[in-house]
Order: sequence, then C-alpha cells, then structure tokens
Amino acid sequence: MVTGSQAALRRERILTAAIRQRLIDPDDALLAGFVDLDGVADSVAALQQAFRGSVSVLHAFAAKANPLVPLLKELRGLGMGCEVASAGELAQALAAGFAPEQIVFDSPAKTRAELRQALELGVAVNADNFQELDRIGDLLATCSSTSRIGIRINPQVGAGSIAASSTATATSKFGIALEDDGNMQRLLRAYREHPWLTWVHAHVGSQGCPLDLIAEGIAKTVAFADKVNAEIGRRQITGIDIGGGLPVDFDTDDTTPGFDTYVAHLRDHAPALFTGAYRIVTEFGHSLLSKNGFTAAYVEYTKTSGGRPIAITHAGAQVATRTVFQPDSWPLRVAAHHPTGARKTGPLVAQDIAGPLCFAGDVIARARRLPALVPGDVVTILDTGAYCFSAPYHFNTLPEPAVYGVRTGPRGDVRFELLRPAQTIDDLVTRASH
Repeated sequence: MVTGSQAALRRERILTAAIRQRLIDPDDALLAGFVDLDGVADSVAALQQAFRGSVSVLHAFAAKANPLVPLLKELRGLGMGCEVASAGELAQALAAGFAPEQIVFDSPAKTRAELRQALELGVAVNADNFQELDRIGDLLATCSSTSRIGIRINPQVGAGSIAASSTATATSKFGIALEDDGNMQRLLRAYREHPWLTWVHAHVGSQGCPLDLIAEGIAKTVAFADKVNAEIGRRQITGIDIGGGLPVDFDTDDTTPGFDTYVAHLRDHAPALFTGAYRIVTEFGHSLLSKNGFTAAYVEYTKTSGGRPIAITHAGAQVATRTVFQPDSWPLRVAAHHPTGARKTGPLVAQDIAGPLCFAGDVIARARRLPALVPGDVVTILDTGAYCFSAPYHFNTLPEPAVYGVRTGPRGDVRFELLRPAQTIDDLVTRASH
C-alpha cells in the first residue's frame, strides 16, 4: 500500500520530469493534466481482486469519468469493459476497441437512432423508463439483437450527504421508482411479456453516499430480481448491474474505503448476489481514477485583498468545474511547488488559490494553508484523475490543456504518453467560426 509521503514524492518526481521536458512551461504550457497509469492498473487490480471468487463479473469503466480514447484502450487492456451514457461516449468506447458485448449503454435520454445502433451492434442496454422499454420493443420487432437488455430501477433508499450525487432518492430523475404506486406490477408484467428482458440495473450514488446506503439499494435490487423470477416462475432475470458508487477520500492520499470494504458491505446486505444465481456488472469510474491523477498549473500573479493573500493560477473552473461551483461537496487538495517542481516548504500562510476565469467564484481553494506562493511557482491540484479531464468548462474560451499518461520505470525513470494534445488558439477560433 502506498503511503501519503510516497504518493507526494511520486507526484514531485513526475512534476519535476514534466517541467524538465517542458510539458508544463511558463511560456508555452501553463497548465497540464497527468494520469498515473501504474496507479490506474493497481486500482483496477484491487477492484478485480475484491470480486474474485464471485460469479461472472464484467467491470465496466464509467466513461464519463475520463473518456480519453488512449486511456480507455489502457483500461480495456487491463480487462475492463466500458459503461457509456451518450452517443459520443459510445463512439469513444468503440474507437478504443471495446467489443460491443463489453459495453453498457445507460443514458436516460437515448434516441431511437442511438437505441437502434446499440441493438444492431449488440451493446448492452439498460432502459431508463417504461416509454423507452416500449421503444426498444418496437425496434426489436424489426431487427434481431444479441444485446443484453435490462431496466434501471430506482430502489428509493434515500440520499447521502450530497443530494446531486444521490440517484436513489424518492424523486430521482433516474430509473423507474420501485415503490411508486403501480410500478411493481407494471415491472412484473414487463418481464413476463418480454423474454428478451433479462437484466436489472440500479445505481444508488457515489460521493457522499455511505456504503451501507449503497449496499441497501443493491439489496433491494437483488430482492426485486428474486421476486420477478419467483412470480414469473422461470429464471427471467439472469444478471444484475449494480452500478458503481465507491466514495473517494479527498482529504488524504488514502484510497479508503477500498473495493474490498465495499464488497464486504454487499455480502452483508445482499448475500444472494454472490451465490452464482446472477451475472454481475459494475460501473466504477470516479473511484478508479480520481486518486490517480493531478493537474499542474503555474502561478501567474500574487496579491492581497482585504488582508487575504491570493494566488492567481491557470487552473480554475475550466478543469475543476465541480469544485468551483460546489466547493463543500467536491473539495480538492492543493500542493505548492518551486518552479523546478520541488515541493515548497516553510511557514504556512492562509491564501486563496484562484483560477484565470473572469468571474469572482473561480476559486479552487479558499484560505488554504500553504507555503507562500509567488509568481512562477507551480501548484498541483490533487485527485483530479476523474471528471477534471472529461468535463471542460469553456467560459472565456480557454483552451483545453494537454493530458499525459505517466509510467515509472524500475529505476524511478518517468515516461510520458500523450493522452490528449493541448488545444490551440487556432483550434478554438476554428470551432467558433463554422
């Protein structure tokens, strides 16, 4: 297990090498993202180990967390499948070489054209509502398909501490509300009438959701599958997609809770999931990548306002959108570095770490105690391997930064692989002109 000090030293080694190779540079590359591919492999291995001994399991990476095609290829090579939530993510998964049967399509707003493509390819589809289920039935009447088809249910077990990350509340936009009047009977009728309907899907939430809440939602899903099979009198539901949802520790370098802890909670709440009666799909993304990435940005200016020191950097809402708009729910750690990449030491000063965007709320961290920053220093924004490289915020027409994969050799040598090139000003002008 990697300790906090080891993780910090590893990031410093990566940053120093990146500066030396001018992947981040005060003139040409003011901002860049880094994904630790060795760490990603370790995280995938931990997930696979946690479920080892279970029945057939497909671990489908949630592409929304970071859909860069070279990274998706890396995950495919590690034995992952891919969960997608849009036509764009589906195209990226196919470009990364995932076989259709390794892909799960979960968008709540799938069009007829998107459904037709998925069914023709043999991509697994989870219907979000009864209308979509009817649409799938109409399409299957005109074409054959090898797709695994399920229904997303909402087990309605409640919210965690972050409402926006809780998807099993009484009024969630996702899935069919299991306890609403009449829905159970409609669901039973749907499974009875459609032999091709053989899966069920649920996702309770992620950040801010305690493991017991997540496990309770999965337990209700397993109980639902058992009820369907018992009442229909045949093994109609053969697989359960349990979503993802492992929270991430944004306060330290620890990767707790781990996947083994998650599985232990599932075994306590839903032991039937591990009997071999059902195939399993998981959809982790956030918990696989967040701790394995960081963003590096130069400090352009420093000043004081109302007695508060402020560092104006090149990392703001364009790369850490959730943090800027929901700082209490999505806090990020910040580390201070010299221009060489070496970690800064010295007296800690409460200072704001602000971004370059032209609105007052563009602040990554407020009153954060760090060694005093000066122009030319570098800040690293930690735990940004998920979402920060896949959800750019285009206010002020700032270019998307380059993202690099990183591998470390046995002697500590650092090797970089370009996952996404930096967007140029010409690229931005072209996009806005046509």
